[in-house]
Formats: sequence, structure tokens, C-alpha cells
Amino acid sequence: MLWTVNDHAGPFATMGIISSVEEMFGTGYTDKFVQPGLEAVEMDGKTWGIPISVGNHLMLMYNKKLLPEPPKDTDEMIAIAKELTTGDQYGLVFNLNEPFWLAPWLGGFGGWPLDGNTPTLNTEAMVNALQFIHDLKFKHQIVPREADAETADSLFKEGKAAMIITGDWALSSYITPEVKRNVELGVARIPMISETGLWPSPMTSGKYFMIPNYLTGDRLEYCKKLVNYFVSPELQNLFVKEHARLPALIEAFDEPALAEDPILLGSADQMVVGKPMPTVPEMRACWDAMFPNIEGVMSDRMTPQEAAEAMQVAAERAIREMDR
Repeated sequence: MLWTVNDHAGPFATMGIISSVEEMFGTGYTDKFVQPGLEAVEMDGKTWGIPISVGNHLMLMYNKKLLPEPPKDTDEMIAIAKELTTGDQYGLVFNLNEPFWLAPWLGGFGGWPLDGNTPTLNTEAMVNALQFIHDLKFKHQIVPREADAETADSLFKEGKAAMIITGDWALSSYITPEVKRNVELGVARIPMISETGLWPSPMTSGKYFMIPNYLTGDRLEYCKKLVNYFVSPELQNLFVKEHARLPALIEAFDEPALAEDPILLGSADQMVVGKPMPTVPEMRACWDAMFPNIEGVMSDRMTPQEAAEAMQVAAERAIREMDR
């Protein structure tokens, strides 16, 4: 049995090596789960994973010791970040070269990597999103010259970054006694794009169980019992309390541990404007096409227009090779 993310649903379902949830548990089994968790593993009218937690999405986290309130839009974000970028302290940090971190900005400019199974990378929205992150580094100079996820995380934990864009997986690490000496955590949506009036839309998914279709008899029954244990109200509430992750079970959202927690409420509010990560195998081709060309823009070796064109060509080529 797999405990994994939704990325595997498309390839494994296409390869015919996992069973659908409907096949294993019946058609009404998914009714108890929140819709965002299901959408990220739906393909061809079936559900290919049992949600354990939902989200796995990026959001804005900020240090209230440096910034009492989050910015409402990107113009305000940039202005505040300029004031707070001084010496070895930065206004904003995030993984500058990773496509997953570009996706929210792309959505905020009205784009998305795929339309169904077709790459939509060479678009005005992509050019604008690339130009936006390029400007954060070279024009506004509010992010580090080089920053991957680990560097951004370290700077925020040390109190050397006012804002970070990172995922819900980091929440529990920012409320430990050691980190709280430097950081008073706040959570909010990634600020609205001032130019478009649209909210950035981080990709949403979650953590899932996927079950190989070769399991039968007692082995299959043991797996089904384990799945039911992990999606029980007791375990779902434990995930919320111990790991600050949003539950997959609808009824768990009414528990005080979530309903009265401003950090988890901020995470849930961000998820509302997110979009399910595409399940189809073509998404892998888009990721691979985006990564080197984002690097090209962020190293100032390519223009956003050149990068968008190269992404589209690379993604289409990779999909043709997949279909052979």
C-alpha cells in the first residue's frame, strides 16, 4: 500500500496498477471526505486515492514580530518587503526556481499549466508571472539572490525574513519553542495580484492511500481496515492537533482544534482559492519543461517570453514521447 501524494494517481491509474476507491469500498464511500481532497485524485470518472489529509498547498506565513498584519495585495507586499529588506534580513523568501512555487502566481495572472491534457505554458499569463518573480529579485530586490526551499525555511526560522511562501507541511515546525523565540507565526493568503485583482491559486492536493490492484483476500482486508482507521474521526483529529494539517474528513472541520485555531483557519482560507493539482500524466511533462526555463529567467539568461515559448515546446515534445 502507498502513502503518497496525488502526483502518482494519474500515472499509476493509466498503467493499471492501482484500484479505484469505488472498486474497493463502494460508490458512497467518498461522501464523507471534503471535495478538494477528492478532486486532486479524480480521473476518468473514478477516484484513485483515499484522502488522509488535504491541502499540501502553499500559503503566506509571516512573522508578527516584524510584520503585525499581512499585506492585502502584491503592491502592498512589495512596498512592505522593501522596508523590511535590510542587511541580512529579507522582506520575502520562497523557493525561487521551483515550478510548484510559480503555480500560484501563474493562477493569479489568469493562467494554468494545463487545459485538460494540453499544455498551456506559452501564454500571456505565464509571461506575466515569470516577469513578476523576476522583478521581485532584480527590480525590487526583496528576495535573496539565491533561495531554495531549505534556505528560505532557515531564514524564516531565524527571524531573518518577514514573510515566506511555503506549504502547510511547515506549519508545525514554526510553532516549536525554539523557533517561537524568533517567530510569532501568522498565516494568510498569498496576496492578491494588484494588476489583475485575482487571488494567486496554489495547487492543492493532500496525502493519500493508494492500493495496488493485485492485493486480494486477507491482505486486501487488512489494508482496508488500516485505511478506515486512519480516516476515523479520532485519527483525523489527532493529525490536526499534532501536525497542524487539515483533515480529509468533513466532520473533523467542526472540531475546536481546527475551528478555533487561527493558523489552521488561515491555511483553510488559502485552500479555498487554490486549484487541484492536475492528476493526468501530462502534468509531469509540464513540470519537467518549466523547471529549467524558470531557472533561465531567474538567472537573467532568458526573457520571460523566451522561457514561456521554450516551456511549451519542451512539454509538447515530452508528451509526444510519452504517447509512443
